[in-house]
Amino acid sequence: MITNIKPKEATAIVNSLIGGVVPKIGVQHITVGRSAEVDAFIQALEDVKNGHSIVKFWIGEFGSGKSFMLHLLNTVALKQKFVVANADFTPDNRLYANDGKGLALYAAIMDNVAIQTKPEGGALPTLLDKWIEQIMMETAQSNQISLADIRDQKHADLIKSNIMKTVNEITEVGGFDFGWVIMKYFEGFSIGNEQLKRNALKWLKGEYHTKTEARQDLDVRDIINDLNYYDMLKNFTKLFVSIGYSGFMINLDEAINLYKISTAAMREKNYEKILSIYNDCFQGKVEHLFINFAGTKEVLENPRRGLFSYHALKSRLETNKFETAEIRDFAQPVIRLMPLNHNEIFVLLQKLREVFDFNYQISVNVSDDEIQQFMEELFNKPGANEFLTPREVIRDFLNILNIIRQNPGVDKQRLFGSITIKDERPNESLLADIEEL
Repeated sequence: MITNIKPKEATAIVNSLIGGVVPKIGVQHITVGRSAEVDAFIQALEDVKNGHSIVKFWIGEFGSGKSFMLHLLNTVALKQKFVVANADFTPDNRLYANDGKGLALYAAIMDNVAIQTKPEGGALPTLLDKWIEQIMMETAQSNQISLADIRDQKHADLIKSNIMKTVNEITEVGGFDFGWVIMKYFEGFSIGNEQLKRNALKWLKGEYHTKTEARQDLDVRDIINDLNYYDMLKNFTKLFVSIGYSGFMINLDEAINLYKISTAAMREKNYEKILSIYNDCFQGKVEHLFINFAGTKEVLENPRRGLFSYHALKSRLETNKFETAEIRDFAQPVIRLMPLNHNEIFVLLQKLREVFDFNYQISVNVSDDEIQQFMEELFNKPGANEFLTPREVIRDFLNILNIIRQNPGVDKQRLFGSITIKDERPNESLLADIEEL
């Protein structure tokens, strides 16, 4: 029996999974078969809380649950008081670029910043407001000013001085401009100038594309760009920790889009950036940062285009040679996601039926025996062993529940028998070869 699920979560689960995507919220209610991975992840979060930084690579076949796993990690990290953010690599978003594509990735990350009270993203203004309130309280206490009086404009310079002092303590590269823009945000905050706050947020989120425009709006010298955005992520990590959060976790999905970069030189530059981030985290050059990458086995191991084509990464990411399918090592940087077995899929479908019933406030007429029949029909289809993924199983099952909900007298056996299997997996090698031609 699923407990403590909210109506908003149930709707997100049903609608997202029918659409073939992972819901942003509620995934913990339908998680099965990943307890060992989650336990190891919680231990890693403790290390990051204590000042370490970690990079993990979540590797699995197409449709095997990589994106689902990242969203589950989000839920766990939010409960551990982490700030989290998700972004997908796309043809226009990458780690290294000289044409704005690195900045586009940064903007996507900052746009999706989430905290436990705002798990769907867009939490950056909330975090900045909370931090400013914190600075104001500290300023009031240290100067024996009442909390009611500290908001008076006569104390604004005192607060600004403390803001800049704190920013100087937590920032490195680009700290002056970062601090200047945060002070502009405070000015907007203190006098109720929403446009000034929006301009400051626009700069902090990497949405200015020319220095001229930023100078006109904020009187700032520089902007966030392809070359300095990673430094800004490190600055934000320190800022979030200074507010009282455990750290900053960033999930980067769809690594296939780095693998598919058509020019070898640019692809290598992106892998070099991964190596730089990896070294920063494991050599202690950055604290309280947790970065997760998700991709397929081909993205990791392909000797011509994958991460293993970059020798320095290959030496760091090769699997523990003592690991087997039965004896796992979840402490290593690469975590291979094993497919769910049939028992786990059965439990998953039971959970989905409960969420579906809760969402529509009904009791859909599908028994456990009929779930078994659905699975037998599906897994016995030609091509099931080769092509069937959990994503397809889930989508087919929810589509059948929707048909039964709207057509109570429908013949369920006929519905089960009408299922077809098709190969939805992208041929990554072929796609990459085509792009290179």
